[in-house]
Amino acid sequence: MERREHHHESTKAVLNRLSRAIGHLESVKRMVEEGRDCSEVLTQLSAVKSAVNNVGKLVLRDHIEHCVVDAVATGDTETIEKLSVAIDRFIK
Repeated sequence: MERREHHHESTKAVLNRLSRAIGHLESVKRMVEEGRDCSEVLTQLSAVKSAVNNVGKLVLRDHIEHCVVDAVATGDTETIEKLSVAIDRFIK
């Protein structure tokens, strides 16, 4: 699979959100290690899951606004097909 370097307007925002989600997940791991209440852990896991999903939405929006718009303009059907596969995987 060919890898192309991508840099979009929201790259910094994506990286910042990922860093926050990673930090949050690490704190959930500490909660488990400390034997915290399962309902508290589940609540925090839900927050991490939501944060990761929001990062995915941001990446998807950025991809559509840049890569897909360019693909449509140039008739690049492969990029459109890859987007369809990626969306299917993302919403599972």
